[in-house]
Amino acid sequence: MKKVFSYIMVLALMVSLIGCGSEKSSTNSEDNKKQEVKTMRIAHTLAPDSHYNKGLIKFGELLEEKSGGQLKVELFHSAQLGSERDAIEGISLGTLEATLTSTAPLANFSKKFMVFDLPFIIQDREKAFAAMDGEMGKNMLGSLDSKGIKGLGFWENGFRMLTNSKRRINTPKDIAGLKIRLMENPVHVETFKVLGAQPVPMPFGELFTAMQQKTVDGQENPLVIIDTSKFNEVQENLALTGHFYSPAAFLISKSFFDGLSPELQKVVSEAEVEARKWQRNYCQELEKELVTKLEEKGMKITKPDKKALQEATKSVYDKFKDEIGEDVINALVK
Repeated sequence: MKKVFSYIMVLALMVSLIGCGSEKSSTNSEDNKKQEVKTMRIAHTLAPDSHYNKGLIKFGELLEEKSGGQLKVELFHSAQLGSERDAIEGISLGTLEATLTSTAPLANFSKKFMVFDLPFIIQDREKAFAAMDGEMGKNMLGSLDSKGIKGLGFWENGFRMLTNSKRRINTPKDIAGLKIRLMENPVHVETFKVLGAQPVPMPFGELFTAMQQKTVDGQENPLVIIDTSKFNEVQENLALTGHFYSPAAFLISKSFFDGLSPELQKVVSEAEVEARKWQRNYCQELEKELVTKLEEKGMKITKPDKKALQEATKSVYDKFKDEIGEDVINALVK
Protein backbone atom coordinates (compact mmCIF):
# COMPACT_ATOMS: atom_id res chain seq x y z
CA MET A 1 0.00 0.00 0.00
CA LYS A 2 2.92 2.31 0.78
CA LYS A 3 4.38 1.64 -2.69
CA VAL A 4 1.03 2.28 -4.39
CA PHE A 5 0.62 5.50 -2.45
CA SER A 6 4.12 6.64 -3.48
CA TYR A 7 3.37 5.93 -7.14
CA ILE A 8 0.15 7.95 -6.91
CA MET A 9 1.98 10.92 -5.34
CA VAL A 10 4.69 10.87 -8.04
CA LEU A 11 2.06 10.65 -10.77
CA ALA A 12 0.10 13.55 -9.26
CA LEU A 13 3.27 15.64 -9.06
CA MET A 14 4.10 14.95 -12.72
CA VAL A 15 0.58 15.90 -13.86
CA SER A 16 0.83 19.10 -11.80
CA LEU A 17 4.20 20.03 -13.39
CA ILE A 18 2.91 19.32 -16.90
CA GLY A 19 -0.14 21.47 -16.21
CA CYS A 20 2.02 24.36 -14.97
CA GLY A 21 4.28 24.04 -18.00
CA SER A 22 1.28 24.05 -20.31
CA GLU A 23 -0.17 27.11 -18.55
CA LYS A 24 3.19 28.92 -18.72
CA SER A 25 3.54 28.00 -22.41
CA SER A 26 0.05 29.34 -23.07
CA THR A 27 0.83 32.56 -21.20
CA ASN A 28 4.11 33.00 -23.09
CA SER A 29 2.29 32.44 -26.37
CA GLU A 30 -0.23 35.16 -25.53
CA ASP A 31 2.56 37.53 -24.45
CA ASN A 32 4.46 36.87 -27.67
CA LYS A 33 1.33 37.55 -29.66
CA LYS A 34 0.85 40.84 -27.82
CA GLN A 35 4.49 41.82 -28.41
CA GLU A 36 4.54 40.88 -32.10
CA VAL A 37 6.36 43.67 -33.98
CA LYS A 38 4.73 45.09 -37.11
CA THR A 39 6.88 47.02 -39.57
CA MET A 40 5.42 49.88 -41.57
CA ARG A 41 7.35 50.39 -44.81
CA ILE A 42 7.08 54.03 -45.94
CA ALA A 43 8.22 55.07 -49.42
CA HIS A 44 8.84 58.54 -50.82
CA THR A 45 10.79 60.04 -53.74
CA LEU A 46 12.92 62.69 -52.01
CA ALA A 47 16.47 62.70 -50.64
CA PRO A 48 17.47 61.34 -47.19
CA ASP A 49 18.06 64.89 -45.90
CA SER A 50 14.72 66.16 -47.23
CA HIS A 51 11.82 67.55 -45.18
CA TYR A 52 9.85 64.38 -46.02
CA ASN A 53 12.49 62.04 -44.64
CA LYS A 54 13.17 64.08 -41.51
CA GLY A 55 9.45 64.25 -40.73
CA LEU A 56 9.06 60.51 -41.27
CA ILE A 57 12.02 59.77 -38.99
CA LYS A 58 10.21 61.77 -36.30
CA PHE A 59 7.02 59.82 -37.01
CA GLY A 60 8.92 56.53 -36.65
CA GLU A 61 10.36 57.60 -33.28
CA LEU A 62 6.94 58.61 -31.98
CA LEU A 63 5.32 55.44 -33.31
CA GLU A 64 7.82 53.11 -31.67
CA GLU A 65 7.68 55.00 -28.38
CA LYS A 66 3.88 55.17 -28.20
CA SER A 67 3.41 51.52 -29.23
CA GLY A 68 6.00 50.20 -26.81
CA GLY A 69 8.00 48.80 -29.71
CA GLN A 70 5.08 46.97 -31.33
CA LEU A 71 5.17 49.23 -34.39
CA LYS A 72 8.30 50.20 -36.30
CA VAL A 73 9.02 52.18 -39.47
CA GLU A 74 11.30 51.26 -42.36
CA LEU A 75 11.97 54.18 -44.71
CA PHE A 76 12.64 53.97 -48.45
CA HIS A 77 13.73 57.39 -49.76
CA SER A 78 14.92 58.65 -53.17
CA ALA A 79 12.31 56.70 -55.19
CA GLN A 80 13.88 53.37 -54.14
CA LEU A 81 10.46 51.72 -54.54
CA GLY A 82 9.43 53.70 -57.62
CA SER A 83 7.59 56.93 -58.40
CA GLU A 84 4.91 58.61 -56.27
CA ARG A 85 2.23 57.02 -58.41
CA ASP A 86 3.87 53.60 -57.92
CA ALA A 87 3.76 54.09 -54.15
CA ILE A 88 0.11 55.18 -54.17
CA GLU A 89 -0.86 52.18 -56.29
CA GLY A 90 1.11 49.89 -53.94
CA ILE A 91 -0.87 51.20 -50.97
CA SER A 92 -4.13 50.77 -52.87
CA LEU A 93 -3.22 47.14 -53.62
CA GLY A 94 -1.92 46.49 -50.09
CA THR A 95 1.63 45.69 -51.23
CA LEU A 96 3.05 48.76 -49.42
CA GLU A 97 2.09 50.09 -46.00
CA ALA A 98 2.48 53.87 -46.36
CA THR A 99 3.80 56.83 -48.35
CA LEU A 100 4.27 60.58 -48.09
CA THR A 101 3.48 62.06 -51.49
CA SER A 102 2.68 65.34 -53.18
CA THR A 103 -1.03 65.70 -53.88
CA ALA A 104 -0.66 66.11 -57.66
CA PRO A 105 -0.63 62.35 -58.51
CA LEU A 106 -3.71 61.84 -56.30
CA ALA A 107 -5.83 63.54 -58.97
CA ASN A 108 -5.69 60.18 -60.75
CA PHE A 109 -7.46 58.58 -57.77
CA SER A 110 -9.84 61.39 -56.74
CA LYS A 111 -10.60 64.55 -58.73
CA LYS A 112 -11.05 66.53 -55.49
CA PHE A 113 -7.26 66.74 -55.08
CA MET A 114 -6.97 68.78 -58.27
CA VAL A 115 -8.10 71.83 -56.30
CA PHE A 116 -4.64 72.19 -54.72
CA ASP A 117 -3.12 72.47 -58.18
CA LEU A 118 -5.07 75.53 -59.28
CA PRO A 119 -2.60 78.42 -59.63
CA PHE A 120 -2.45 80.85 -56.71
CA ILE A 121 -5.52 79.34 -55.00
CA ILE A 122 -3.55 79.24 -51.72
CA GLN A 123 -1.49 82.24 -50.66
CA ASP A 124 -1.74 81.94 -46.88
CA ARG A 125 -0.44 78.61 -45.60
CA GLU A 126 -1.80 79.01 -42.05
CA LYS A 127 -5.36 79.36 -43.37
CA ALA A 128 -4.68 76.41 -45.66
CA PHE A 129 -3.56 74.30 -42.66
CA ALA A 130 -6.84 75.10 -40.90
CA ALA A 131 -8.84 74.00 -43.95
CA MET A 132 -6.78 70.84 -44.54
CA ASP A 133 -6.99 69.81 -40.86
CA GLY A 134 -10.74 70.50 -40.79
CA GLU A 135 -13.81 69.12 -42.54
CA MET A 136 -12.60 70.00 -46.03
CA GLY A 137 -9.42 67.96 -45.57
CA LYS A 138 -11.28 65.03 -43.99
CA ASN A 139 -13.70 64.91 -46.92
CA MET A 140 -10.87 64.97 -49.44
CA LEU A 141 -8.90 62.22 -47.72
CA GLY A 142 -12.12 60.24 -47.21
CA SER A 143 -12.63 60.17 -50.99
CA LEU A 144 -9.71 57.72 -51.18
CA ASP A 145 -11.33 55.09 -48.92
CA SER A 146 -12.94 53.26 -51.83
CA LYS A 147 -9.49 52.84 -53.40
CA GLY A 148 -8.14 50.98 -50.36
CA ILE A 149 -6.26 54.09 -49.19
CA LYS A 150 -6.61 55.77 -45.79
CA GLY A 151 -5.47 59.39 -45.70
CA LEU A 152 -3.99 60.27 -42.32
CA GLY A 153 -3.27 63.97 -42.88
CA PHE A 154 -1.71 66.76 -44.94
CA TRP A 155 1.95 67.59 -44.32
CA GLU A 156 4.00 70.49 -45.63
CA ASN A 157 5.70 70.64 -49.00
CA GLY A 158 5.62 74.37 -49.70
CA PHE A 159 5.04 76.96 -52.38
CA ARG A 160 6.43 75.85 -55.71
CA MET A 161 9.06 78.02 -57.40
CA LEU A 162 10.33 77.98 -60.98
CA THR A 163 13.93 77.32 -62.04
CA ASN A 164 15.50 77.19 -65.50
CA SER A 165 18.86 77.24 -67.26
CA LYS A 166 17.90 79.70 -70.04
CA ARG A 167 16.94 83.10 -68.63
CA ARG A 168 15.66 85.09 -65.67
CA ILE A 169 11.90 85.17 -65.12
CA ASN A 170 10.26 88.51 -64.30
CA THR A 171 7.01 88.48 -66.31
CA PRO A 172 4.66 85.82 -67.72
CA LYS A 173 6.20 86.38 -71.18
CA ASP A 174 9.59 85.21 -69.91
CA ILE A 175 8.15 81.73 -69.34
CA ALA A 176 6.96 81.33 -72.95
CA GLY A 177 8.88 78.76 -74.97
CA LEU A 178 10.62 77.09 -72.01
CA LYS A 179 10.50 73.29 -71.74
CA ILE A 180 9.38 72.79 -68.13
CA ARG A 181 9.29 69.44 -66.38
CA LEU A 182 6.02 68.94 -64.53
CA MET A 183 4.33 66.20 -62.56
CA GLU A 184 1.80 64.12 -64.43
CA ASN A 185 -1.04 66.43 -63.52
CA PRO A 186 -3.55 67.97 -65.96
CA VAL A 187 -3.97 71.24 -64.03
CA HIS A 188 -0.22 71.84 -63.88
CA VAL A 189 0.11 71.05 -67.59
CA GLU A 190 -2.72 73.42 -68.53
CA THR A 191 -1.30 76.21 -66.35
CA PHE A 192 2.06 76.17 -68.13
CA LYS A 193 0.45 75.79 -71.53
CA VAL A 194 -1.53 78.98 -70.85
CA LEU A 195 1.77 80.69 -69.98
CA GLY A 196 3.21 79.58 -73.34
CA ALA A 197 5.66 77.00 -71.98
CA GLN A 198 6.17 73.47 -73.29
CA PRO A 199 5.13 71.12 -70.44
CA VAL A 200 7.13 67.89 -70.15
CA PRO A 201 5.50 65.47 -67.63
CA MET A 202 8.21 63.28 -66.11
CA PRO A 203 8.84 61.22 -62.93
CA PHE A 204 10.90 63.06 -60.31
CA GLY A 205 13.61 60.40 -60.31
CA GLU A 206 14.52 61.26 -63.94
CA LEU A 207 14.54 65.04 -63.49
CA PHE A 208 18.14 65.84 -62.50
CA THR A 209 19.58 63.92 -65.45
CA ALA A 210 17.06 65.52 -67.83
CA MET A 211 18.15 69.02 -66.75
CA GLN A 212 21.80 68.02 -66.88
CA GLN A 213 21.42 66.78 -70.45
CA LYS A 214 19.24 69.80 -71.42
CA THR A 215 16.28 67.55 -72.26
CA VAL A 216 14.25 70.11 -70.31
CA ASP A 217 15.05 73.77 -69.61
CA GLY A 218 13.62 73.89 -66.13
CA GLN A 219 11.30 72.60 -63.43
CA GLU A 220 9.14 73.80 -60.52
CA ASN A 221 9.30 72.65 -56.91
CA PRO A 222 9.35 74.00 -53.34
CA LEU A 223 12.64 75.60 -52.25
CA VAL A 224 13.50 72.75 -49.88
CA ILE A 225 13.39 70.24 -52.75
CA ILE A 226 15.38 72.54 -55.03
CA ASP A 227 18.04 72.70 -52.32
CA THR A 228 18.20 69.08 -51.13
CA SER A 229 18.08 67.80 -54.73
CA LYS A 230 21.06 70.07 -55.62
CA PHE A 231 19.26 71.60 -58.61
CA ASN A 232 21.57 74.62 -58.32
CA GLU A 233 24.22 72.44 -59.97
CA VAL A 234 22.22 72.32 -63.23
CA GLN A 235 19.91 75.36 -62.96
CA GLU A 236 21.10 78.95 -62.74
CA ASN A 237 17.87 80.94 -62.52
CA LEU A 238 15.36 80.79 -59.65
CA ALA A 239 12.08 82.72 -59.83
CA LEU A 240 10.10 83.08 -56.57
CA THR A 241 6.75 82.60 -58.30
CA GLY A 242 4.85 80.65 -55.63
CA HIS A 243 2.46 79.66 -58.43
CA PHE A 244 1.21 76.47 -56.75
CA TYR A 245 1.02 75.58 -53.08
CA SER A 246 1.91 71.95 -52.65
CA PRO A 247 0.86 70.04 -49.54
CA ALA A 248 1.98 66.45 -49.00
CA ALA A 249 -0.46 63.67 -48.16
CA PHE A 250 0.43 60.95 -45.65
CA LEU A 251 -1.33 57.82 -46.88
CA ILE A 252 -1.55 54.36 -45.34
CA SER A 253 -2.86 51.09 -46.74
CA LYS A 254 -6.42 50.63 -45.50
CA SER A 255 -5.93 46.86 -45.23
CA PHE A 256 -2.83 47.35 -43.05
CA PHE A 257 -4.53 49.95 -40.82
CA ASP A 258 -7.72 47.89 -40.45
CA GLY A 259 -5.58 44.90 -39.46
CA LEU A 260 -4.23 46.74 -36.40
CA SER A 261 -5.88 46.60 -33.00
CA PRO A 262 -7.95 49.67 -32.00
CA GLU A 263 -5.17 50.59 -29.56
CA LEU A 264 -2.49 50.54 -32.26
CA GLN A 265 -4.73 52.41 -34.71
CA LYS A 266 -4.98 55.17 -32.11
CA VAL A 267 -1.19 55.15 -31.72
CA VAL A 268 -0.68 55.57 -35.48
CA SER A 269 -3.16 58.47 -35.63
CA GLU A 270 -1.64 60.26 -32.64
CA ALA A 271 1.92 59.82 -33.90
CA GLU A 272 0.93 61.20 -37.32
CA VAL A 273 -0.64 64.35 -35.83
CA GLU A 274 2.45 65.07 -33.70
CA ALA A 275 4.88 64.38 -36.56
CA ARG A 276 2.79 66.54 -38.92
CA LYS A 277 3.05 69.55 -36.59
CA TRP A 278 6.79 69.00 -36.16
CA GLN A 279 7.37 68.70 -39.92
CA ARG A 280 5.37 71.83 -40.75
CA ASN A 281 7.36 73.90 -38.24
CA TYR A 282 10.62 72.48 -39.54
CA CYS A 283 9.73 73.40 -43.14
CA GLN A 284 8.72 76.97 -42.32
CA GLU A 285 11.90 77.62 -40.34
CA LEU A 286 14.02 76.11 -43.08
CA GLU A 287 12.31 78.08 -45.86
CA LYS A 288 13.37 81.38 -44.26
CA GLU A 289 17.02 80.47 -44.78
CA LEU A 290 16.81 78.83 -48.21
CA VAL A 291 16.64 81.90 -50.48
CA THR A 292 19.92 83.20 -49.06
CA LYS A 293 21.44 79.72 -49.11
CA LEU A 294 20.57 79.12 -52.79
CA GLU A 295 21.83 82.59 -53.73
CA GLU A 296 25.12 81.78 -52.03
CA LYS A 297 25.27 78.60 -54.10
CA GLY A 298 25.21 80.71 -57.28
CA MET A 299 21.54 80.89 -58.24
CA LYS A 300 20.26 84.18 -59.71
CA ILE A 301 17.01 85.01 -57.95
CA THR A 302 14.10 87.08 -59.26
CA LYS A 303 10.73 88.04 -57.76
CA PRO A 304 8.21 88.08 -60.65
CA ASP A 305 4.97 90.04 -60.61
CA LYS A 306 2.56 87.52 -59.01
CA LYS A 307 -0.53 89.53 -59.89
CA ALA A 308 0.42 89.43 -63.57
CA LEU A 309 0.94 85.66 -63.35
CA GLN A 310 -2.35 85.21 -61.54
CA GLU A 311 -4.19 87.21 -64.19
CA ALA A 312 -2.53 85.23 -66.98
CA THR A 313 -3.67 81.87 -65.53
CA LYS A 314 -7.31 82.70 -64.64
CA SER A 315 -8.69 80.60 -67.50
CA VAL A 316 -7.38 77.42 -65.78
CA TYR A 317 -10.12 77.75 -63.12
CA ASP A 318 -12.85 77.84 -65.77
CA LYS A 319 -11.49 74.76 -67.50
CA PHE A 320 -11.49 72.56 -64.39
CA LYS A 321 -14.29 73.94 -62.19
CA ASP A 322 -16.84 71.31 -63.29
CA GLU A 323 -14.38 68.45 -62.88
CA ILE A 324 -13.15 69.51 -59.44
CA GLY A 325 -16.44 70.93 -58.19
CA GLU A 326 -17.14 74.58 -57.55
CA ASP A 327 -18.03 73.77 -53.92
CA VAL A 328 -14.53 72.36 -53.30
CA ILE A 329 -12.89 75.36 -55.00
CA ASN A 330 -14.99 77.86 -53.07
CA ALA A 331 -14.28 76.10 -49.75
CA LEU A 332 -10.53 76.49 -50.28
CA VAL A 333 -10.76 80.04 -51.66
CA LYS A 334 -12.77 81.14 -48.62
